[in-house]
Amino acid sequence: MNAGALGDRGPVVQHTVLMLEPDAARAQHWETLLKDLDCEVEVADSVSLIDWPAPESLRWLAILVGDGVSDADLRGLAERSKAYTSPLPLLCAGSRRAKATLGDVPVLPFELSAHSDVVAGLLVKAKELRARSYSVPPLLSMFRPSGQSPAIRAVHRLVEQVAPYDTNVLILGESGTGKEMVARHIHERSSRAVGAFVPVNCGAIPGELLESELFGHEKGAFTGAINTRQGRFEIADGGTLFLDEIGDMAPQMQVNLLRVLQERTFERVGSSQTRVANVRIIAATHRNLESAIEAGQFREDLYYRLAVFPVQMPALRERLGDLPDLVAHLLNRIERMTGVRVHLSNRTLAALGQYQWPGNVRELANLLERLVILHAGQIVDVDDLPEKYRPAGLELVRASDAHRAVEGSVSALPSDGFDLKDHLVRLEQSYIREALARADGTIAGAARLLGMQRTTLVEKLRKYRLTADVA
Repeated sequence: MNAGALGDRGPVVQHTVLMLEPDAARAQHWETLLKDLDCEVEVADSVSLIDWPAPESLRWLAILVGDGVSDADLRGLAERSKAYTSPLPLLCAGSRRAKATLGDVPVLPFELSAHSDVVAGLLVKAKELRARSYSVPPLLSMFRPSGQSPAIRAVHRLVEQVAPYDTNVLILGESGTGKEMVARHIHERSSRAVGAFVPVNCGAIPGELLESELFGHEKGAFTGAINTRQGRFEIADGGTLFLDEIGDMAPQMQVNLLRVLQERTFERVGSSQTRVANVRIIAATHRNLESAIEAGQFREDLYYRLAVFPVQMPALRERLGDLPDLVAHLLNRIERMTGVRVHLSNRTLAALGQYQWPGNVRELANLLERLVILHAGQIVDVDDLPEKYRPAGLELVRASDAHRAVEGSVSALPSDGFDLKDHLVRLEQSYIREALARADGTIAGAARLLGMQRTTLVEKLRKYRLTADVA
């Protein structure tokens, strides 16, 4: 796999990387490069400052070792890395690192002048090394949709059933419901997780360019084809190709895609060489494809090829009971990205629970990001919400400032009563998420904050199907 191919992939690696670099300028350089590759970065300037997670909550894909780290510290890193059951590769900047003898710990050296394509390739190799002896347990699954409502539990069951097979999957649902997240979750739970997950938005690419985008082209195949280029089918070889907004695909491209699905082969534009399509296809759309078939806008035979295993994503308004889980998850993710957190009062959560969310989870994520920017480190009350999120005439229970500082805090008993057992479960989940966020996802640290044994917290995470990684 060449650097150019990795460049075509876009952000195929979405994991956390620990970076150890004592030089501030170099650390800024590598951190910027890793974030451009869609990685979350944890930075340490000294080995002694690294907060090593417990083996079952290992959240790092690899450790990037800067050129300023001594050989002694490098050997110390390697020795500590051996405590994990899956390989924890060291990405070592500087060619001299290639000569380091570190036993069984994978060392991936690269030059200080390496550009992003080279580092992206190393991250793909690191992911493959991790996957060879390690399968991601459900507790640490990165893309598992948040929530415990019956509707989202049904989605979880379908994902677990279909993930081990190469069956084509069609994910249906309104825009913003998390269709790509579910596609990534299926990929993550499959044997193809060692390969790339390659998304293509079929509605965002002009019809005349989509063929080249999917199948690639040879130099000179058409005006502007100044170089040979791999298509998404080649880039996704051994992995998963996610065709988003498949309902917007032009009729001629539907014919071309149907042929590939039937024969599992394709040719680049301008080439007669047949290539094997070793990919799993997951498609998604917000459109009603059966209506599109009746209107002559979508091929019926292609529909049945894609919809071998359909998964229906519920709209957020159909699972508003998941709102506290989603808010906590999204706020944790924003905090990991920005270092800033806000808290929503009971009144605010109640107000958001009255809104119909036409933009679904994507709209919720955008709102929370806006609130973090406007009210960093504060408690967001209902009056701080944009006007359209404030329900008219809603009688919202006012909680004390101390209680409002925690999602799901205790308030006055509603006049019509409520399910105390369910409320206590949600309150416990809220405190667990808060403790994990403060402990940067470390189970041992969160257990100390909650005054319980680490093993007890692990059991509660399993019981509630929560993730120890707050990313």
